[in-house]
Amino acid sequence: MKKQNSSALLFLAATLASCAPHSSIGLVDVQRIVSNWPEYQGYQNQMFSEERSVSSRRESNARKQRDAFALQRKYAKVTDQLSAQLRDAAGRIAQQRQLKLVVTREGIGYGGVDITSDVEKALNITEKASPTPGT
Repeated sequence: MKKQNSSALLFLAATLASCAPHSSIGLVDVQRIVSNWPEYQGYQNQMFSEERSVSSRRESNARKQRDAFALQRKYAKVTDQLSAQLRDAAGRIAQQRQLKLVVTREGIGYGGVDITSDVEKALNITEKASPTPGT
């Protein structure tokens, strides 16, 4: 009788485990997204180019500082816009997959459902091929 009870308990545990709800937490690897997102990379390259241009001008330091501050404001606005696009895409994916929370992958040791590739698809991002080790 004990053997039947333990077998029944094991069967019940296995059945319940397979019926357990999926994780309600989604993870997004922001570093991967920004490294593969042409729109983000384009704005970043443009910002670096404009910063070099400002610093190399033959103008007063005060003028350079004003121009650098204007670039920072411009870049903050662009960053806010891109962040909003990323949040919107993650929110749509979370709703589709019935996730209650989406966090960034950075700092998370384990757990959650990685939705990075779905967010990349929503943003029309094609992941760049990873270099092979040793090249």
